[in-house]
Amino acid sequence: MFFGGIITSPRNNLSPGKTLDLAKAYLEVALKIEDKDLALVLCYDTEISLSQAKRAAKHKGDHAVIKEAAVTYINLGKFLERRGHSNEAKVSYKKAEKLGVNVHDPIQHTRVSHLRSTLDPPQDTRLSTEGSQTSSIVNISQASGSVHASLDHNEQRRNVIDIPADIFAENVRPASVEYKLPGPDERLVNTHQLAACLYLLQANLSPDDILDPTVDNWLQSTKNDTDEQERLTTMATEVIRAFKRDEIKDAKVVAEVVYLAPVINSESFRDLLGEFYSGINHSGLLQLHQLEGLAQLIQNVDQSHLNADDLVKILGHLSERLKDTHKQATRHVYQLVLAVSYVLDAMADTKVKGLDREKLHEPLSSYLDKLKTSSDPYFVYQAAYAFQALLLVPDKETTWQAFMRRSGKVIQGVSGLMKAAKGLDLDRCKKELSDIQKNLGGASKVVEIVKGVYDDATSLVLSGKSLWDILNKGLSYEHKRDWYSALRAADALIRDGDLTTFRKLVCEAPCRLDPAFQWGVCQRLGEIAANPVLDTDNRRSAVAFLGEIYRNDEEWGQEASVKKWILNILMQLTSTSGTGSQQNGPVPYPLKISQPELPYPSLLDRVQNKPAVERSVRILRRQRMKERGNAVYIPPQAKASLQVTDDTRFPLMENVKRFLDSEQKVFLVMGDSGSGKSTFNRELEYELWQSYKKKTGRIPLHVHLPAIDKPEHDIIAKQLRKAEFTEPQIREMKHYRKFILICDGYDETQQTHNLYISNRLNQTGEWNAQMVISCRTEYLGTDYRDRFQPRDSNQQSDPSLFQEAVLTPFSSAQVQAYIRDYVNLHQPLWQSSDYEQALELIPSLRDLVRNPFLMALSLEVLPRMVDPGQHLSKTRLTRVGLYDHFVEQWLERGKKRIGEKDLSSQLRATFEGLSNEGFTRNGMGYLKTLAAAIYKEQDGHPIVEYSRLVDKKSWKAEFFNGDDNQLLREACPLIRNGSQHRFLHRSLLEYGIARAIFDPQNRRTASTFKPAMNRRGSSSSILSFEIENSTEERATSLEQEPDPNSPLVWRTFVNDHSLLQFLEERVQQEPVFKGQLLSYIEHSKKDKKWRIAAANAITILVRADIQFIGADLRGIQIPGADLSYGVFDSAKLQDADLRKANLRGVWMRKTDLSGARMKGVQFGELPFLTEGREIRSCAYSSDGRAIVVGLFDGNITVYSTSNWERIRTLSGHHDVVRRVAYSPRGNWIASASKDRTVRLWDAETGSQLHTLTDHEGCVQGVAFSPQEDLVASCSDDMTVRLWSVATGGCQRTLRHDGGVLSVAYSPSGGQIASGSADAKIWLWDVETAECIRTMSGHNSRVWEVAYSPMGDKLVSASDDWTVHLWDVETGDCRHVLTGHSSGVNSVAYSPKGDQVSSGGQDGQVRLWDVDTGQCRQILTGHDSVMVVAYSPTGDQLASGGHDKSLRLWDALVSSSRLVSSGHSTGVATIKCSPKEDRIATGSRDRTIRLWDAETGNLCHTISGHTNTIFSVVYSPLGDMIASGGGDNAVRLWSVESGEYLGVLAGHTNWVNSVAFSPDGNMVASASSDKTVRLWNMTTGDCQEILHGHTKEVLSVAYAPDGNQIATSSKDSTIRLWDVNTRKCRKVMEGHNGCVRSVMYSPQGDQLASSGCDCTVRLWDVVAEECQRILIGHTMDVRRVAYSANGKLLASCSWDKTVRLWDVSSGESRAVVAPFPDSVWCVAWCASSDVNYLVTGCYDGSVLKWQVIEEEDECRVQLQWSASKGALNVIGASIHGTRGLTALNQQLLKQRGATGEPRGICCG
Repeated sequence: MFFGGIITSPRNNLSPGKTLDLAKAYLEVALKIEDKDLALVLCYDTEISLSQAKRAAKHKGDHAVIKEAAVTYINLGKFLERRGHSNEAKVSYKKAEKLGVNVHDPIQHTRVSHLRSTLDPPQDTRLSTEGSQTSSIVNISQASGSVHASLDHNEQRRNVIDIPADIFAENVRPASVEYKLPGPDERLVNTHQLAACLYLLQANLSPDDILDPTVDNWLQSTKNDTDEQERLTTMATEVIRAFKRDEIKDAKVVAEVVYLAPVINSESFRDLLGEFYSGINHSGLLQLHQLEGLAQLIQNVDQSHLNADDLVKILGHLSERLKDTHKQATRHVYQLVLAVSYVLDAMADTKVKGLDREKLHEPLSSYLDKLKTSSDPYFVYQAAYAFQALLLVPDKETTWQAFMRRSGKVIQGVSGLMKAAKGLDLDRCKKELSDIQKNLGGASKVVEIVKGVYDDATSLVLSGKSLWDILNKGLSYEHKRDWYSALRAADALIRDGDLTTFRKLVCEAPCRLDPAFQWGVCQRLGEIAANPVLDTDNRRSAVAFLGEIYRNDEEWGQEASVKKWILNILMQLTSTSGTGSQQNGPVPYPLKISQPELPYPSLLDRVQNKPAVERSVRILRRQRMKERGNAVYIPPQAKASLQVTDDTRFPLMENVKRFLDSEQKVFLVMGDSGSGKSTFNRELEYELWQSYKKKTGRIPLHVHLPAIDKPEHDIIAKQLRKAEFTEPQIREMKHYRKFILICDGYDETQQTHNLYISNRLNQTGEWNAQMVISCRTEYLGTDYRDRFQPRDSNQQSDPSLFQEAVLTPFSSAQVQAYIRDYVNLHQPLWQSSDYEQALELIPSLRDLVRNPFLMALSLEVLPRMVDPGQHLSKTRLTRVGLYDHFVEQWLERGKKRIGEKDLSSQLRATFEGLSNEGFTRNGMGYLKTLAAAIYKEQDGHPIVEYSRLVDKKSWKAEFFNGDDNQLLREACPLIRNGSQHRFLHRSLLEYGIARAIFDPQNRRTASTFKPAMNRRGSSSSILSFEIENSTEERATSLEQEPDPNSPLVWRTFVNDHSLLQFLEERVQQEPVFKGQLLSYIEHSKKDKKWRIAAANAITILVRADIQFIGADLRGIQIPGADLSYGVFDSAKLQDADLRKANLRGVWMRKTDLSGARMKGVQFGELPFLTEGREIRSCAYSSDGRAIVVGLFDGNITVYSTSNWERIRTLSGHHDVVRRVAYSPRGNWIASASKDRTVRLWDAETGSQLHTLTDHEGCVQGVAFSPQEDLVASCSDDMTVRLWSVATGGCQRTLRHDGGVLSVAYSPSGGQIASGSADAKIWLWDVETAECIRTMSGHNSRVWEVAYSPMGDKLVSASDDWTVHLWDVETGDCRHVLTGHSSGVNSVAYSPKGDQVSSGGQDGQVRLWDVDTGQCRQILTGHDSVMVVAYSPTGDQLASGGHDKSLRLWDALVSSSRLVSSGHSTGVATIKCSPKEDRIATGSRDRTIRLWDAETGNLCHTISGHTNTIFSVVYSPLGDMIASGGGDNAVRLWSVESGEYLGVLAGHTNWVNSVAFSPDGNMVASASSDKTVRLWNMTTGDCQEILHGHTKEVLSVAYAPDGNQIATSSKDSTIRLWDVNTRKCRKVMEGHNGCVRSVMYSPQGDQLASSGCDCTVRLWDVVAEECQRILIGHTMDVRRVAYSANGKLLASCSWDKTVRLWDVSSGESRAVVAPFPDSVWCVAWCASSDVNYLVTGCYDGSVLKWQVIEEEDECRVQLQWSASKGALNVIGASIHGTRGLTALNQQLLKQRGATGEPRGICCG
């Protein structure tokens, strides 16, 4: 609301104390106003001010203000509680308690009560309008005020009234519209600018008139340019002539011409005056706006132009009109009296004398006198005002008149150009007013204050008496009153901007207590407060002044009518825009606001031949708002970037509107296909048009980019031409209007241009526009921001001008809201409840409808898709299935619609023919062939421009000529706009091309069906690479060649991700399609014409999760294919053409790539570098050409980044090199060492320049200043030292309270940050060496700090496992980044400032989003990361660790298909279901995942544990899972639903293992608290605690008969327990260290165990002794597992292997190696005839293996993989491969590939 808006203007510049005073002031006003709405507004302002005061006081440590704010919170709460807002009151009380004041504290309560007694008004007296018969007073239900006894008359007459000093404290001029003064012959913006120019040229400026230098320069230049002066003068004359020619002369035209009054010559004035008089005299209806214009013209014109006879003549005419009008409606009479007042004011100001008393003076006096009987106080006041003006007209000129005349010519706007104002002689003015009072004598003395309560004034409306009769008959119509003169002087001061003198005049005028004077003052204060062009402080002062008059009865009296008038004004100010609309009743006399709106086109526009634009804009507005229609719109939610999670969402519309109110230029809206981007853009345009302000408002321009030819140039002009704007209009708008450019469909244009830059938006002489642009997420690449970000003056991308958001899927609430609105709007067959039931019962539907477009499709087709007799839970929906039904239904409806039309006989015959053939089938054929043609002929550009004449011989004629095409086109989901045709939605075009690639209605089935063979290929099979062990049936013809006309053959679709989604779903549904794709791949082996199709085919298959394990792919040609994250384990790819293929994260373990062509392949990684010792530090040179590495042995190695070869080694340190740094220009290298020295090296030669030896402890860090003159070092000796690079001398020392572990210079060089062992970050001023502040938040050592590129943020890494992001200016922590599972050693800011990397002792490198604090990516490979560093371009990240490797990562997170079906971190436990259909895994990521045992598809993800899950186990029936974890609990889950069933609590440390008893009645759990607990599954009670182990118990297992339990422990023992007696039967020893796991054989006669001693041991359960020791593993053996028949034993180890042992002989049957990471767990899945093994690794992957036992051989081959998508080429052969770069060769060999590639040139 406006009133709150004025009062709540920015408080940031106020002190905490003043802000608190402001809060109290709001509360005081709220306590006195009984109107609930207004009071709540003031309470809201109180809360805002209190919050600001509280924050500021906390920052400054002002405890007194904090305590006082708490008391005010309590006071606010009590007021809210009395008003019935108990919830808000509780919030207020709680805030008080947080500040240390309890509402129930008796001492504080006394204080609050005292404040309340001060603030609260008495409750026994009220002024009520109840029963009133008139609406002339605002309907305020109650107005309270204090009641005082009659005041002493002399006290009321004291000389000065005191008001707060901050009201109009400074003598400032009113804020004005800023006008840029024009250059010679430059077109003028408007008449205001013309008037300002002429006024400056004509003004007789004195030395006191200090001009702005720009204005002064313009004035001097123009005075020397006679041609320019003549142009401006002529322009004014032409404007008046244009006014005379204007036939309507509406209020806006009048306002414009009157603006020129002070600067026109006498001749022009006479013309103008005559035109006004003629208009008034000859008009049948009273033209009030012309009356007002006439008065203002007289008032503002030069006095020498005035003629007394003219004024008398005008007043005579007005008198006659008043005589004819006064019996009409009160409002009409009021307007006429108001106009008379203006004219009389002007006559008084201009010294007109000699009115004819009989013909004019007395009749007018008589008419005004008759108005005193009105019951309307507003009307009576205005009549009295006019009468006073009339009385003064014949009098002599007074001092105030002279002043008025001098100030009358001030032009609003010019005052803003001057820095000094001429003031009023206030003393002389007051003397004149006193003289008037003396001359009046006792007959018209000033009215005394009404005595008694305010209720006495209620008769004001009911009695019919005049206002002045009620007020002691004090305002006679027969005498001159001083209040009129005072108000006229006040008007002059306000016009002149002299508000300080205005304040003095009001407070010191002899008539200050006169109710009429107070009415006039309040009206003027209201107009100041409501004027939008005035300064906020002035407007706030006006409101405060009104509050003083209302509240302070002692100073201003108790006049009820004045109080009500103030409330009327306040209510108007609370309404929108303050122009008089109100909420509680009509306000017939609104506040008068200056700055009238000019017409469009204005008179000046006409004179300058300015083209009329606004009418065309109105037409565009109406058209666009009409086109919006009644579509369902649910306000979308968005997130800040692609990397953050969906739970960080915010309202997109609010964010975009804040952007439009900012200085930013481009807002990018991203989202998946169908996510609602276009719908949002249309709604944004609609809302902007709704709030559009003509002439001055920004024009929203929606541009569908595919419909614009070459939108990279002149996009706005092209769109305006499409909207039929003329070229003159377009030129006009380019230079004088602002736009909001809404660009939709960037991705559909296949654009790569930055449209903001290529269109030169906001550059000199170009279009002024902000841009909102939308693009599909999948279309964006790694550096997509470069295509959208504006650039600064140095042509560098400027992120500060750019903002982005990503549309998030619908939430449950949004889905429900959409369904509700859809049902209400469209009235479908289903009700809302039917759709909601479908969402509950159809498994796949809930995910689909989170996409807005798929939601619309689903609601449209669901009633048809679901068979009435079919249970909803059996329905499986896919995206492609929804589109199938939608298009078919659309075509059927189109057929019905066409059939009902009145067709010509020819069209009718055509329609019947199409119907007989199958209309829907023909329509589908038309749709898919049109889509294919659009892709083939237009490269997928969705808009088809068709002209019958021009295109009759083109490909378009096939679709747009002919009767059959016409009918099919009308029935298809197409949109026509003039000659443009396009699909209803982009995704329908993609569906059409997908249908052209494979149409389920046209299956080409084979003559015979046979299952895929278990062989890897044979010469008799057309598909020599049939995927081994596939159980699907093939439906592909064994002889027929693939379709050569398929779109797959002539166009690559590898990057059309939305289309690929349709196709991958078809693969999963249609074995025939899968066979066709495989056929393309097979045929590519022999003929290169199939290679595009083959690349498309294998891309689709990989996306459909088809795994090519053991496949024969020899010689396939798939250049450019996207194989990212595909599985090609043991595949044969010899001689394959893989050029430019995307191999990011591909699984090619043991794949044969011999002879493959691999030029341009992308792996997304670089090879790592290996050192002889651990790596402690590294840094890139400023040009990125070198990287320096500090080692644990004291050496420093320098590498070239062009070939990653070692350049040199710098030797000199005697201990660990803790930090290294390059100087900003790359000339020097600095190193810090544990040997207590800092050394400076010449980067070019490697020679040592200085050895700096003043530190007394290990030197932990080093950093160069940006100016390269100083180097800072930090040490355990608690100091930071600054050294001269030139001399090596110590310049200054900064002292900490503890050891200093890190140091960093700010980008400006003026500040240093240091991290300390005291867990604090210290900020230092470099110049003064003083500590600016310390920042606390970490609770352990701060290992590293780094500044952002802008220097406004700081990042820190700590031993407390966290990374903190800090605001440098305030010292506040913005984000705490958690995720590392151990201390964080290093952090680095990316050069762009949008990303932070961290390296920890847990071996992880994490990439974080700076804005959201979300983790973008986790990179693993090290055992412990000691340092991370970005390359200067930010595209690479280097990390070094204890494993002696320097790894090089792609720092830019980008992938259209990031497959991460596996756990995000190590899999600690794995079990197969007794039903053999599911596999359960538990992980360090705190989740349990259930997998389909056959396919590897993820079925459920179960969350609930709060720490690592160490053990999962199925119940014997397979319906329940028990899990144990690091949160000390055993939890139970439903297998079917994933529902949480309960918890078994009692352990006091980690639960490492759980086991069900064979009958399922008991669960045993082993814990690090050294106990084993037995739980009853019926009651959930712990029945027994088994004690005996002396260290953590790591494993527990039930014997198959359920009578015995085995446990293992870190105490190196295995214990056997009797279940019935609960006693330990046997302690078995033998392992040399902890025993990781134990497991009974299926027969129960044997026990297997694994240990940290790298062995597996087999124990005879009966003899209770070790039978055999199995040796082969080289590291800790984590788990063992028996096969179903007990013949094989599997063991997994940290050594990255799984071994299979023959139980009877103890021999190793097979070794599965190497895995990509340590193998933590292993389990068997047994089927009727095949053994399967499942494994879980430290990297989060889950793998299923088939174990094939042949006579003397045991083979293990992968069946499926669910991994994080890490590159795996272990055992792959790259012998003879062609085209591999040296770096890629090195990468593959490092990752375990073997063989020697051929030269690069051979690719």
